[in-house]
Amino acid sequence: MSRIGNLPIEIPEGVTISVNDKNLVTVKGPLGELSQLVDREIKVAVEGNECKLERPSDIKRHKSLHGLYRSLINNMVIGVSQGYTIQQELVGVGFRAEAKGQMLEMSLGFSHDIVIELPPEVKVETKTERRSNPVITLTSIDKQLLGHIASKIRSLRPPEPYKGKGVKFVGEHIRRKAGKAASV
Repeated sequence: MSRIGNLPIEIPEGVTISVNDKNLVTVKGPLGELSQLVDREIKVAVEGNECKLERPSDIKRHKSLHGLYRSLINNMVIGVSQGYTIQQELVGVGFRAEAKGQMLEMSLGFSHDIVIELPPEVKVETKTERRSNPVITLTSIDKQLLGHIASKIRSLRPPEPYKGKGVKFVGEHIRRKAGKAASV
């Protein structure tokens, strides 16, 4: 029994969900519009201010699709009503970040600066204060795209376990290792 798939999706005020004959679910809200193609075997029904998904049988494939599409539609509803935000911190001497429109320019200790062009759905802000690490704030209505962009930025310089230098998420704890023991 899929426990996630059986939960109804609450539709907040100002958000509308529509399903066409090809099983394309479109969610519109105050922040934007998102669409997701749902497998033909999963039925999506909108009743009042709730959206429910039903599966045809209890085989493993139907159970997994049931929970998957329920989570995807729920993420779309939250995205168009509230939005998603991810903050990343650049830890290291001389590390810096600067946003120029949809371009993010970072200096991460390499011989060259790294420039990333972000899709128009993602908004970027950078904050650099004295005596603190630069912080990159990514905002979007699409949770999947936002996570992909954040992981791509982190993969440029993942935090290392000895000094903790690198790109990390704000609030993330890096497990530290002891360095080389001094010889006596």
